[in-house]
Amino acid sequence: MTIAQQISNSNHQVPDIAAAARGLYIDGEWRQSRSGQQIDVIDPSTGRVLTSVPDATIDDARRSIDAAAAAAPAWRATPPRRRSEILRRCFELMLERSEMLASLISMENGKALRDARGEVAYAAEFFRWNAEEAVRITGEFGIAPSGTNRIIVDYQPIGICLLITPWNFPAAMATRKIAPALAAGCTVILKPASETPLTAYALAAIYEEAGVPKGVVNVLTTTTPGPMTEVVLADPRVRKLSFTGSTDVGRQLLAEAAKHVISCSMELGGNAPFLVFDDADLDAALEGAMIAKMRNAGEACTAANRFYVQSGIYDQFAEGLTKRMVALKVGAGVEADTECGPMITRKAVEKISRLVEDSKAKGARVLCGGDATTGDGFFYPPTVLADVSDDSEMKAGEIFGPVAPLYRFESEHEAIERANDTEYGLAAYVYTRDIARGLRVSSGIEAGMIALNRGLVSDPAAPFGGVKQSGLGREGGQHHGIAEFMEAKYIATSF
Repeated sequence: MTIAQQISNSNHQVPDIAAAARGLYIDGEWRQSRSGQQIDVIDPSTGRVLTSVPDATIDDARRSIDAAAAAAPAWRATPPRRRSEILRRCFELMLERSEMLASLISMENGKALRDARGEVAYAAEFFRWNAEEAVRITGEFGIAPSGTNRIIVDYQPIGICLLITPWNFPAAMATRKIAPALAAGCTVILKPASETPLTAYALAAIYEEAGVPKGVVNVLTTTTPGPMTEVVLADPRVRKLSFTGSTDVGRQLLAEAAKHVISCSMELGGNAPFLVFDDADLDAALEGAMIAKMRNAGEACTAANRFYVQSGIYDQFAEGLTKRMVALKVGAGVEADTECGPMITRKAVEKISRLVEDSKAKGARVLCGGDATTGDGFFYPPTVLADVSDDSEMKAGEIFGPVAPLYRFESEHEAIERANDTEYGLAAYVYTRDIARGLRVSSGIEAGMIALNRGLVSDPAAPFGGVKQSGLGREGGQHHGIAEFMEAKYIATSF
């Protein structure tokens, strides 16, 4: 059965793949790359080529900078209310096209339709939220302590922004950056992941329909992101870099940006601990664990990566989690009943297999899953590992897959200590009926975001970001997200 037939049989709108792959989006026009080269987009559910998109060159990047620079003065001068109305229209159009976008995400990313639908709704919210924020950008006025002058602080757009997004949330990671940048009055160049470019191009068409002027948003796909990024950051007209991806790549980008003193926002890797205390509501903890671990089949930087369960509830939790993981329907993302789709690439499956085999060799017990499937597509089964060793390789970094490793702990102090035993600090999860303990533990964990008795932490209205090696800056929130795309200008005056 073809992908289109699978979607049609599930009563979903079939995306126009050809329209999503019609070219680079530069200065409001769809263009082919000057290289003539193409990037194949692979369906992770089958391993087959869906379509191809242009492979941008350095000259294409320079054209996008020129377009963003030409559009910047008018967009900066656009009244906040008008910018707000355009962003609101982006939100409305995304909701109107939500089934098409969800199906497109499932096709190129592999994620289950239910997760893709959730992503589209989440991604659209960034436009609604920032449409409201666009008209609330205010300055400051005060008297200097000496009384000799007045202090005026004006907040202005930072300038042209380079936005680099990953493959795991191709809609949400783009809108989480584009929406606040546009609300602030900036123009942008988006470089989406080459694994999942179709969603970015489909969204560009929506922005255009919503009234975003030409040149304000430009989208480029490339197989040479390093050289292209160097050229873009070296241009003095570019003043901002916002990146979501691995910590290793983030370090490289920070070093490159430092050469030109570019403002950086970095949302990097995670290694989220999931703490379950003996007094936790077991059913709630299990439901939260499934959300925190299996959203997007574990391919999320906020995914629960280390399950620390207190000894008194450990066996019950392990049994309950195993039952839930075994019951998940594994299949192609576009199939209506799929609950766990494929991984993004064969290489991703191989990494997960290596981590699981390492844990097994160091004494972990396999409660379910534990072996990669064969055949078409890039699948790995939902897996639970009990009594995982602290010296296992998967404890140190992101698994990025449907594997839940369980570790025992005894005391609150031990739980906090082990939760912090990582260079990362993006998200953490805590389950306990004792709210005082929950707040103590949340305060003690070194992470930018804590989900207390919840399995989902992300919200467009809340600041998203991490500490330590998990990043710099925040996205979303009441003012945090838009502030990343603005500069404070101080004016001293006497009158």
